[in-house]
Amino acid sequence: MAAAAGPSAGSVAETLPPALGSTSQPPPVFDGTTRLYICYFCPFAQRAWVTRNFKGLQDKMELVAIDLQDKPAWYKEKVYPQGTVPSLEHDNEVRGESLDLIKYIDSNFDGPTLLPEDAAKRQFADELIAHANAFTKALYSPLMAHAAVSDEVVAALDKLEAELSKFNDGPFFLGQFSLADIAYVTILERVQIYYSHLRNYDITKGRPNLEKFIEEMNKIEAYTQTKKDPLFLLDLAKNHLKIA
Repeated sequence: MAAAAGPSAGSVAETLPPALGSTSQPPPVFDGTTRLYICYFCPFAQRAWVTRNFKGLQDKMELVAIDLQDKPAWYKEKVYPQGTVPSLEHDNEVRGESLDLIKYIDSNFDGPTLLPEDAAKRQFADELIAHANAFTKALYSPLMAHAAVSDEVVAALDKLEAELSKFNDGPFFLGQFSLADIAYVTILERVQIYYSHLRNYDITKGRPNLEKFIEEMNKIEAYTQTKKDPLFLLDLAKNHLKIA
């Protein structure tokens, strides 16, 4: 059975605040407000944003968008010394690293849980989340190097295809929607676009589990609320990769 769209299903779309740039004033940091600092088109920040939305925390966790192309100096000086997004201001501390943050948000805030109680599924979730950075590197490296679709890319996608069949009680990694899906979907959203347009390679071809996974993810409002136009993401990638 597919997961529900989360508490925000059917709700009015959230009005997103403008991104803050170098001339913007900082929010009143450490005033007791819980703030999630993101960039609207960053896949890592998007993980935390999806987790927030699925748990229905829109009224409890304020979004602060940072313009990474015109980053305000105060973000690194006053909020998060690493200067990256996402970061979470909560209980007078600021935490970062997206894979750690999605676990923290799930554990420390109300809303539907995003990790199962079943021990085997919980262990598999931990393994999947731990591997997410390696998967991202495997898919992004050939693009950054202007290389063809490599054996490493094919192997990484084939591994994902096999992992999606481990549990047969739903289309997601653990059957039901979880943090494991959030760890991968924002990366898949982009590489599906990039490989299709830049390498003429369909990442879902011959991978029915992956195709179904993407289809079902696009029914989850907490995720679709955070998606950007594919051509916008493609243009960003082309600029980053210096492709005409």
